Amino acid sequence: MTLSLRGARLGTGLLLAAALAVAGCEAAPTEPLTGESPQPTRARQFKPGAAGAGDEYFPEYGNGGYDVTRYLVKVRYDPARDRLSGITTVQATATTDLSSFNLDLAGLTVRNVTVDGAPARHSRTGDELMIIPAAGLTSGNGFTAEISYDGEPAPLRNEALGEGGFRHTSDGAVALGQPESASTWFPVNDHPSDKAAYDFEITVPKGLTAISNGVPVGRSTSDGWTTWKWAERSPMASYLSTVAIGEFRVTRGEHRGRPVFSAVTTKLPQGAADASIARTVEVADYLEGVFGPYPFDAYGGVVISEPGIGYALETQSRPVYSANFFRRGENTGVVAHELAHQWFGNSVALTRWQDIWLNEGLATYAEWLWEEHRGGRTAQQSFDSEYVGSGSQVWRIPPGRPGAANLFSQSVYQRGAMTVHALRGTVGDAAFFEILRTWAADRRDGNATTADFVALAEQVAGRQLDVLFDAWLYGTERPPRPEPR
Repeated sequence: MTLSLRGARLGTGLLLAAALAVAGCEAAPTEPLTGESPQPTRARQFKPGAAGAGDEYFPEYGNGGYDVTRYLVKVRYDPARDRLSGITTVQATATTDLSSFNLDLAGLTVRNVTVDGAPARHSRTGDELMIIPAAGLTSGNGFTAEISYDGEPAPLRNEALGEGGFRHTSDGAVALGQPESASTWFPVNDHPSDKAAYDFEITVPKGLTAISNGVPVGRSTSDGWTTWKWAERSPMASYLSTVAIGEFRVTRGEHRGRPVFSAVTTKLPQGAADASIARTVEVADYLEGVFGPYPFDAYGGVVISEPGIGYALETQSRPVYSANFFRRGENTGVVAHELAHQWFGNSVALTRWQDIWLNEGLATYAEWLWEEHRGGRTAQQSFDSEYVGSGSQVWRIPPGRPGAANLFSQSVYQRGAMTVHALRGTVGDAAFFEILRTWAADRRDGNATTADFVALAEQVAGRQLDVLFDAWLYGTERPPRPEPR
C-alpha cells in the first residue's frame, strides 16, 4: 500500500513518533485530551452472503461474501447402485461479515455440516445450500466448512444449453459440463470468478479407474474398493473439474518434468482416439512456443463414449473428448482447441460468462494456427473461409454479447476467432503475438474481462482499437474484411 501526506501540516505528535522510530525507540501511547471520551467501537453487522455471484447471464450461479482457496473432495461412488456419498471440505476467507453463506449443491441430501469444527445449521432452497455457523464469520478471516452428503447424483438440464454434470454410465460415471457441472457431485461456489485449488479422493469398486484433474498423487485398495487421489494446485474454475469412472486404457508418462496421464475408454477399439491423445504433449509444446509457458503441472486427456455427450471440454490439465471426434480418424485439431484453453479459459479465466468469446475465439484461432503449422490451410485461409461461408446467424449474434441462450453459438467460436485474426491484421504479427503472450503471462491463474483484453491490445499496439472491437464483437452486421498486413 502506498501512503501519501496531503498538505504540509504535520502534527507534533506525528513528528515525535517518526523521530522515535528512527532512533529505534517505541513511542508512548497517545493519551486522550482532558475531558475527551474514547470513541465506542462500532458493532459488526453480520449479514447473509449473496445467493449468487452477480453474473448478468446466470444470476443464481455461484455465491457472494467469501472467497474459496481450496476444496478437498472425498467421494465414494457405487455404479451398481448409482449411489454417491461424500465429504467435502471448503477452505475460504470471508470478504464481508457473514451471518450465513451459501454453496451450490444439486439434488444430493446433506447429512451434516460443521464450520471451524462446530456444528452448523443448514437449509436448502432448490440448489442453494445455506449454512448458518454457530458464530458470525468476520471479514478477512479464514474459515473451514465440512459438508457430508449422499444420494443418487443426476445432471442438470438447461433448455438452451443442454445437460451438464454427473451422470451414470454403463461402466461407471462421468461428471462434465459447461457452464455448470460441479454442484451435481460436491458443494461448491459454482462460478468461474471464484477459482480455487482442489484435492480429489475418489473411491470406486476395485478394477475401475477414477480420473480427475491435476497430478496423480497415488491410489490405495482395501476391502474391494480403490481410492484414486488427484491434486490440482493451480486455481481452477469449478466447471473445469471432472471425474471419469470406468474401464480405460491408461497411458502414463512424463514430459518436461510433469506427469502425463491419458485414458481412452475400452468401449472403443484401439486406434484414432489413442493416436490423437498420444500427441497431446506435441501439440502443447507447439502452443507453448506461441503463447508462452504451459500453465499447469500435468498433461493428459480422456476419451469417453457416452450417449448425449458429443462435445469436448477443456477440463483443467486433462481435457475430456467425446469419441465422436475420432470416428473419421486421427483428429489433433480438437486436441489443439482444448489445449489452447489451458491458457485461454483455464489459466486466464472468465470473470463473467458474457465474455466467453475470450475462451472460444482464442481456442478456435489456436486450431487455425495448428492447422497451418502442420501444413494445412493458413490462418488467413481459415479466416477467409469463415468470412465468406458463415451464415447470417454468425453476423446477427454479437460474440461479445451473445446472450445466455447463445453462449455456445457459432458466432462465439467462429466470429470470435475472426475477431482475433482481424486484430492480427490490424496491429501486425509482432504486436499481435506479444499481446497473446502478455495476456497469458500477466493474467496467469486469474480472471479477466473483454475490457481487460482490449486495454492490453491498445497498450501493446500503441493505438485505439475501439472501432475494430466494436464492429467485430458487438455489431450485428458483417464488418469490412481487414486487409492483411
